[in-house]
Formats: sequence, C-alpha cells, structure tokens
Amino acid sequence: RHYPALKTLEHLEHTYLPQVSHYRFCKIMVDNIPKLREEIKEVSMSDLKDFLESIRKHSDKIGETAMKQAQQQRNLDNIVSQHPRISGGKKSKKEVCASSDLEVKNTSPMSEQDSGILDVEDEDEDEEVPGAQDLVDFSPVYRCLHIYSVLGARETFENYYRKQRRKQARLVLQPPSNMHETLDGYRKYFNQIVGFFVVEDHILHTTQGLVNRAYIDELWEMALSKTIAALRTHSSYCSDPSLVLDLKNLIVLFADTLQGYGFPVNQLFDMLLEIQDQYSETLLKKWSGVFRNILDSDNYSPIPVTNEEVYKKIVGQFPFQDAELEKQPFPKKFPFSEFVPKVYNQIKEFIYACLKFSEDLHLSSTEVDDMIRKSTNLLLTRTLSNCLQNVIKRRNVGLTELVQIIINTTHLEKSCKFLEEFITNITNVLPETVHTTKLYGTTTFKDARHAAEEEIYTNLNQKIDQFLQLADYDWMAMEPGSKASDYLVDLIGFLRSTFAVFTHLPGDVDVHSTMSGKVAQTACMSACKHLSTSLMQLLLEAEVRQLTLGALQQFNLDVEECER
Repeated sequence: RHYPALKTLEHLEHTYLPQVSHYRFCKIMVDNIPKLREEIKEVSMSDLKDFLESIRKHSDKIGETAMKQAQQQRNLDNIVSQHPRISGGKKSKKEVCASSDLEVKNTSPMSEQDSGILDVEDEDEDEEVPGAQDLVDFSPVYRCLHIYSVLGARETFENYYRKQRRKQARLVLQPPSNMHETLDGYRKYFNQIVGFFVVEDHILHTTQGLVNRAYIDELWEMALSKTIAALRTHSSYCSDPSLVLDLKNLIVLFADTLQGYGFPVNQLFDMLLEIQDQYSETLLKKWSGVFRNILDSDNYSPIPVTNEEVYKKIVGQFPFQDAELEKQPFPKKFPFSEFVPKVYNQIKEFIYACLKFSEDLHLSSTEVDDMIRKSTNLLLTRTLSNCLQNVIKRRNVGLTELVQIIINTTHLEKSCKFLEEFITNITNVLPETVHTTKLYGTTTFKDARHAAEEEIYTNLNQKIDQFLQLADYDWMAMEPGSKASDYLVDLIGFLRSTFAVFTHLPGDVDVHSTMSGKVAQTACMSACKHLSTSLMQLLLEAEVRQLTLGALQQFNLDVEECER
C-alpha cells in the first residue's frame, strides 16, 4: 500500500500537478505532499517496531526450530555414515527437508502480508520440522527499508534498525539467575540466542546493506564472550554429572546450529574442555559414594560359589583365572570378597561415563584416550585410594578384614592390565603410543595393601599392650610361680590364633602363601620385637626400685614361654 502511494505522490508532484498549477487546489496538494510522505514513513516505521517487538518475543521459538533442524541433520548424517548405501538411493521428502539448509522465505519487498510471526503448531518428532525462517514474515523490514530508501533516508533506517537489534541482543544475552537449576533453563537461553542470529543472518542475505558482515561479526563476538562467561558461571553450580553431560550435549547442538550459519564456534568447544574438568570432578564425587557403599556393605569374606553358573558369572565380571580352583569340586570359594568384582566393574562404568562426554567434541582418538586415562587415574589415585584408606583406618576393622583387604588389593592390582586393554579397545590408541598416559592403579593398590599391612602390625602391637596392662608382677616375691604368668599365656594363645589366619588363606597357593607368609613373618617379627621391648620396659620402670631373686625367676619363666 505504501509504495504505490509514494509512486502516486511522485507522479502527481512531477507530472500531473505542474500541468494544472494555476489552480488553487493544486498548490494545496503540492504543500501536503511532504506531509503525506512523512505519514507514510511513520506508518511503515510503526510496522517495523511491531515486527521488532514480535521478533523479540518469539526468538526462542525461532531458535528452537533451528536447533531441531540441526539435530535432524545430525541424525541423518549419523544414519548415512552408518549405512552408506542410503546416500545412493532416492531421498524421501523428509530426508530432503532435513538435509537442506534452512529455507529462505521468498517474500518480496512489496509483499502484501501483515507483519509479525506466522503461527506454526508444535510439530511431532515424526513430522517435518519447518525451516526457522518459515516462522517469520520479514515483509515489514523490506517495506520499511524500501520506503526509506525511496525517500532518501536509508542511512537513518539502517542506524535505527542496528541500534534496536543491539539492544535486543544485550537483553537476549542476559541469562536468568536460576538458569543452572534445570536443563530447560539453558535450552531457553540458547534458543533465544540462536533465534536472534538466525534472523540477522536472514536479513544479511536478503537485503543489500541493511546489515553487513562486520556488524554481524561484532554482534557475534559480543554474544560469544557473554555466553561463555554465563556458562562458566552457571555450570560451576552444577554437581549432578547427568545434568553436566546433558548441558554439554546441548552446547554442542547450540554450536553446531550456529556453525551451520557460518559463525565461528571454536571458543565454545574450548570452553567444553573446561567443563569436562568439572564433569570429571562431579563424576569423582559420585563414584566416591559408590565406592563407599561397596566397601561398607562388603562382608570381607571369600565369595562362595555353589555351581558352575555362579562361577562363570563372577569370572565374567572380573578377569580371574586359577587352574587349581577350577579343578576343585563345588562348593568352593574365590580368594577375594565381593568388593573386588564390584569395584572393577565400577571403574569400567566410570570410563564409559568419561567417554560419553568426549562424543561430538571433534577430538582425536589420542585426545580422547588421554582424557579418559587422566580422569581414571584421578579415580584410582584419589577417590578409590581415599575410600580404601578410610576403610583400613576404621576403628572397628578387624584383623580378618585387613587380611582380606590385602588379598583383594592384590587381585585388583593384577587387573590393571585388563583396564589398560579396556581403554585401548575403546579408543583404539595403543599403550605403546608416544605420550600415552599410563594408569597408576598398581600404585594405588600397592599403597592400600601396605597401609593394611601396617595397620595389622599396629593392631597387633596395641593388642599386646592391652595384655601387658594385665601384668601384675610382685617384684618382692620370695619364690617364683610354677608356670608362666596367666596374662602371657593368654597373649601367646592370641598370637598363635592370629598367625593361623595368615597360614590358612584360601586361593592360589603360590600367590597367597607367599603373600601371607611375608605378612605373617613381618607381623611375627614386629610383635616379638614390640613384646620384648615392652617386657624390658617393665623391668626398667622407675617405680621398680627393688627386685628379689624369686621375682626375676618368675619373669624368666615368662621370657622362656615367649621363646618356646
């Protein structure tokens, strides 16, 4: 309506009115023409303002549609990559829609359509997703631009449009304070940003100079810095690894969507590597609880098996081979307790969880391998190590439990080579590759075993001290007793039963007899040394000022009992 009116005014002013200029009404019409032009400008500007307000309110819907289409494209690419023959056949209408870029709406500057956003009902996932620009009627922009150009005020229009869109960009880039609480908060934030730049990209390609590449790049640079800052802040509040993983997938989709429009997104992927560190920390906290539950609920007794099915199930969960044990009839026992296969499988689950984050980050196999190994090393050397140390240092832990922990950690140490193979099979990066990070699991389990051994020695010494507190020597006795002191007889009986625990360990004779023999030998030496030192201190106490021969003879009976 407006452009034909301008053309009519132009014809009147330059063609028809000069021919009848001697009439008074002609002069009145000539005087009113500038006012009519100004009214047309105001009306078209009003339409533009309505468009800008509408586009601001509907940015999230536009962005949601664009991201849906990007997801659809990614799904199609995955299908084609998995089934290459599909690409050679005839594409369905849906595949054509999904694989094509966002359609540009063919609306001419003289379109008669009303301004605003076209109503589109929510599409089911099985239906075609419309192009993001199919949701928008850009005719108010084209009309207003054309009218201002005709009136010689194009620069004024360009400056106004860019100024208003910059203001809207700043509003869009302000995240809600509670964005970190749910994934929907992040999704809405991304949708609005994508929607904004989809509109600007369309304006860039369908108008001549209303916006230019420099203007778009400036806006994107501002948006990128503010978005990354917001994500760093809000993601730091998240302690749920599942939410962090979902956020990562959403950021990848956000980046892929905008990359499809030609925007550089490398900084977003760099930031995802920072979030990966946070994801790893949330995983470590989660697995700390998992390991604590496993260790707290374990009975620290060898696993009994009554039939072949149960035996194969456990061997399938944990890499264990023992020819002697296989030959034994049922029922029989594995040397380790239940926490061994449970811990081993949870380490593998952790590795899978790490792998999930690396998907779609455009990382090389070596980078993925390095990331998984570093995170797994933290799990072993920090999380699992602390959990094992806490169990070993518990007040109520018994000698039998400590011995079982020694056996368990020995088997877990041997399983580290299988964890290496597990990671290699996932990443296809050989351990011999230069700069490949090695797993430190053997160190973790050795340290735990040594701590358990030290705890055994400490517990034995403490028990010896408890028996020695019962010692009640009469240093002035004239005659010795007929036998060793009762406290010492009880102490020696306790030590004998204790060392019997080491000599009756189940399982592989070569492994456990050697291990138990070493622990038993060291424990015996430690106990004997501690006992001899303590007995000497009894004699040398400051309170003992006099000794009779009878008292010394009784003390000698006790020492001889120890020697036997």
